Amino acid sequence: MLKFYGYKKCGACRKAEKFLQQAGIPFEFVDIMENPPSTNELSAIVELADTSVNNFFNTSGVQYRELKLKEKMPILSNREKLALLAGNGRLIKRPLITNKEHATVGFNEEQFSKIWR
Repeated sequence: MLKFYGYKKCGACRKAEKFLQQAGIPFEFVDIMENPPSTNELSAIVELADTSVNNFFNTSGVQYRELKLKEKMPILSNREKLALLAGNGRLIKRPLITNKEHATVGFNEEQFSKIWR
């Protein structure tokens, strides 16, 4: 079963939920603000998504700007980046979905059709 880390007020999360529901794909919803994935979970998800940990940051979010992460990203290690994400669900790009074999970050209908159908 898919684990869906999201936020109910997030537009991309609502689109992803609708997509999965219409496709009849069951998932467990986890509120990313209350229960962000751990550093170890995030590390595994980054590997499964086959992308940079940088792509897991919600760069348009208030927290990202307030923490001035754009300037800090080049000097942070991947371990430090994962710790930031695990400590603050608002920093994570949503939705974050995994089934422990595949993972996606954000909502892209074409990508969802390939991976989650």
